[in-house]
Amino acid sequence: MSKIRITRRAEFSASHFCRRADWSDEQNRVVYGEAANPLGHGHNWVVEVTLEGEPDPETGMVFDLKVLKEILHQEIVEPMDHRFLNYEVPPFDRVVPTAENVAREIWRRLEPRVNGPHRRLRTVRVYETDDYFVECEGAPA
Repeated sequence: MSKIRITRRAEFSASHFCRRADWSDEQNRVVYGEAANPLGHGHNWVVEVTLEGEPDPETGMVFDLKVLKEILHQEIVEPMDHRFLNYEVPPFDRVVPTAENVAREIWRRLEPRVNGPHRRLRTVRVYETDDYFVECEGAPA
């Protein structure tokens, strides 16, 4: 049988800054540019989550999209929406909240809730802006 992929989107607004406490201001500016400003800046983040699997023979669905919407709300929107990621959302109090790390954290939160015998989390795509996104495939290291 062929694999089917389903994708659900969620959105949240959050601020962040990118800087390492163990680096000088100059090094942070060189690496992260304006994003290193500890006053932070905000984004309307968009997350697309794709599951892959075989449709259930009884329901015809890989995963109930209503249930997936609720999981995304519980694991992403509720804890991250209208938050300052660096101060209010672990692990970003100790991990630089780059788009890559946000995608990795979303994967970590979702994988145990959506994987099953005939389906798996395929990708987490995080748009920080309209023209910039990162995509995480497979369990992050």
